[in-house]
Amino acid sequence: MSFSEKILEWYHINKRELPWRSTRDPYKIWLSEIILQQTRVVQGMPYYQRFLEAFPSVHNLANASEEKVLKLWQGLGYYSRARNLHATAKMVVEDFDGEFPTTYNGLKSLKGVGDYTASAIASICFDVPEPVVDGNVYRVLARYFGVDLPINSTEGIKYFKELAREVMNTKNIRDYNQGIMEFGAIQCAPKKPYCLLCPLQDSCVALKENKVDVLPVKLNKTKIKDRHFNYLVFLDQDKNTLLEQRKGRGIWQNLYQFPLLESEKELHVDEVEKKLTSKNDYPEMESLSLYNKQPITHKLSHQHLHAKFWIVKTDDLLANGIAWEKITAFPVPVLIADFIQTFKI
Repeated sequence: MSFSEKILEWYHINKRELPWRSTRDPYKIWLSEIILQQTRVVQGMPYYQRFLEAFPSVHNLANASEEKVLKLWQGLGYYSRARNLHATAKMVVEDFDGEFPTTYNGLKSLKGVGDYTASAIASICFDVPEPVVDGNVYRVLARYFGVDLPINSTEGIKYFKELAREVMNTKNIRDYNQGIMEFGAIQCAPKKPYCLLCPLQDSCVALKENKVDVLPVKLNKTKIKDRHFNYLVFLDQDKNTLLEQRKGRGIWQNLYQFPLLESEKELHVDEVEKKLTSKNDYPEMESLSLYNKQPITHKLSHQHLHAKFWIVKTDDLLANGIAWEKITAFPVPVLIADFIQTFKI
């Protein structure tokens, strides 16, 4: 029995019953694939269901406001995925009459759709013999064939794509692609893989050479940057506060936040007070207090944010103030959502 046949046999016995596996609708497959990038199935499932309830078709999603899309996405992180999701829906409606392209190249022309997503949709929806290569597939192939090329190097990416093409099952590409991803997620897991009960154990190079723990190889290119965020939670006598929308191409683009003072180091009360009084565009302060004595560290892929929430009370009514009970309607980063949930006025 070949490698691909063993994967298919394992998949038919062990596959999880997931809602997007019972459809060939490219909209639903695309939606699941975008949500599950950088996200575990158990976390992504409720989002998938909520998005389908809110936007049953690509037309519904295309016609929605970005604010509504971002609000539904809140908590999933990597918000560029949500913005690309919205932009792609508009592109499908405007440029393709609401129908997803049926070819790999056509799908890859969509915004936010790369090699993996195009391969997944093309094979699962349209039986196009195109191999998928995601983190799970890299792990299975690297271990089984004993490949120590870094999976995030130019050479490695090209090599693994070619290897995936050589070993794929073209007769049942839909189940094979889903099968090898499922195999990597469950059987050949990143930590504590089930090697003793693995149908591939007889031929697995990593198992024979005791390299399961070291494969796949990944170059560590990420340099972590520390940033200090001081959120100014203004409150007037009518329990109004202020929110601002993040602009530019940085993190959390177009999400809302409390007015922010970013600093090179951790700020203390006298330093924040000085900054508040020295800027004319802040409301006049009546009192200042720190909500969290220790900074809340929020870890992103390339940076660690150290956040403090400063409660700034003012006697003046806030111009453009938002009633506290209404701020939950705004899309905000999960860091701020957690604060809003726990802070009591």
